[in-house]
Amino acid sequence: MYNILVVDDEEKIRTIIKKYAEFEGYHITEAADGMEAVTLCRYNDYDLIILDVMMPELDGFSTCREIMKIKKIPVIMLSARGEEYDRIHGFELGIDDYVVKPFSPRELMMRVNVVITRNQAKREEKNEHDIFQIEGLIVDFTSRIVSIDGKNIDMTPKEYDLIFYMVKNRGIALTREKLITDVWGYDYYGDDRTLDTHIKLLRSSLGEYRRYLVTLRGVGYRFEA
Repeated sequence: MYNILVVDDEEKIRTIIKKYAEFEGYHITEAADGMEAVTLCRYNDYDLIILDVMMPELDGFSTCREIMKIKKIPVIMLSARGEEYDRIHGFELGIDDYVVKPFSPRELMMRVNVVITRNQAKREEKNEHDIFQIEGLIVDFTSRIVSIDGKNIDMTPKEYDLIFYMVKNRGIALTREKLITDVWGYDYYGDDRTLDTHIKLLRSSLGEYRRYLVTLRGVGYRFEA
C-alpha cells in the first residue's frame, strides 16, 4: 500500500482527497499546515505528497523546499492560482505535477496514479543498476565502467572481466584454477602466467586501490573490501 501525505489548511479539501484516495487503495496521512508536513516527513516516509500552495505560516513552495532538503518525495501541488509563473516556480522546485483548484477528485487520482507509477518505475530501474563502490573506486557492472576518483579507467577487455568477477566474489578466496576457468573459460589452454600478467596490469590500473586485490600465496587471489 502506498502512503500519501495530504497537506492543506482546508479540512474539507483534505477530507475529499482522503475519501477518493482511500477508495483507490492508498493510505492517507493529513497535515493542516506546512510546518506539520515538514515534521512528518522528517520522521516518516511517503510515496507522494499532495501539497497546497496557499497556507498560513509556511506556504507550499517553502514547504516543498524544506522537505526536499530532507528527502526526495514526489509532489503534486494544488493551488487556486493557475498563473504560469506559479506553475513554473513549482516545477523549478522539482514538483511532479501542478493541479489548479477547483479540481476534479477523479482527475487528481488519475494524476496521483501516474506520478506514483512513474516514480516506482524509476526506483526499480535504479535498483537494477548494479554498482559497487568503496572510497573513490566505483565498479559499474551495468554500464561496464570502472572509475577512480571520478575518472573512468581505460582497461583491456580481460581486465574488465577480471575486476568484475573478483568484485562480484569479493571476500572469497579464488584459486588460480577457478579464476582461469571462470574468467577465461573452460576451453582455455594457457598457463598461470597469463593470469599473473593480467593481475599485474589490473593492479597498475587500480593505482592506490590495488591494496584491495590481495595475493593468497599458494592459492590465488581475493578482492578484499
